[in-house]
Amino acid sequence: MGFLSGLFHSRDKPTNSTNGNAYRFLFGGSNSGKAVNERSAMQMTAVYACVRILSESIAGLPVHVYKYTDSGSKEKAIKHPLYRLIHDEPNPEMTSFVFRETLMTHLLLYGNAYAQIIRNGKGEVIALYPLMANRMSVDRDDKGHLYYQYQMQDSDAPTMKSGTVILKSSDVLHIPGLGFDGLVGYSPIAMAKNAIGLAIATEEYGAKFFANGATPGGILEYPGTVKNPEAVRESWTKGFSGNNSHNLYISIYIFTQPG
Repeated sequence: MGFLSGLFHSRDKPTNSTNGNAYRFLFGGSNSGKAVNERSAMQMTAVYACVRILSESIAGLPVHVYKYTDSGSKEKAIKHPLYRLIHDEPNPEMTSFVFRETLMTHLLLYGNAYAQIIRNGKGEVIALYPLMANRMSVDRDDKGHLYYQYQMQDSDAPTMKSGTVILKSSDVLHIPGLGFDGLVGYSPIAMAKNAIGLAIATEEYGAKFFANGATPGGILEYPGTVKNPEAVRESWTKGFSGNNSHNLYISIYIFTQPG
């Protein structure tokens, strides 16, 4: 618990800040009427498959720390302190594969990937912890220096309380995606929310169609006089129609034989 309690170090919030990510493409409602966010988008097969393939592919690539030799060539710096963090275990809770997979997933969903850099008393990097991109904002103080605001939650660690934590740029590993200002990236999901919303609506419509899609056609013939046509209509509808959409429309015709 002692290690976790020192995971975040806050400082006074700068005043007169200039918002560095004022222009955003946000999650939310789409033209189809469906709300699109990182969770609803991941329920789409195409989105999930793309995110999984890309994140696992990046996480599976070999990653090493190299150093240059006196001859000008390079070799693996196995004894370098960062080698173990990057190649094996960025923090005690995850492997290098899981760490890179997580950051790549954040980058694909939110357009940014963040990790806090943990140092010891000598200033040496001893751990890297992913931070949720949807709870991070990037700003500049009155001197133009970058700083990061992270919204903590009680579930982050047992020894931490919810609230806003201010982190220096030297304490954050930030990987931005495609953006306009070079400071923050824009979420691919938010940029394509109308297309994803249409796909969600189409999939939902198709599911309801097949769930409620009993639409038999034909003519009901009754040998005699129908005293209560509405009762016949209701009985047939109850037996063959679905719950919400694609209800049956039954027309009952009464034929009177001459003579």
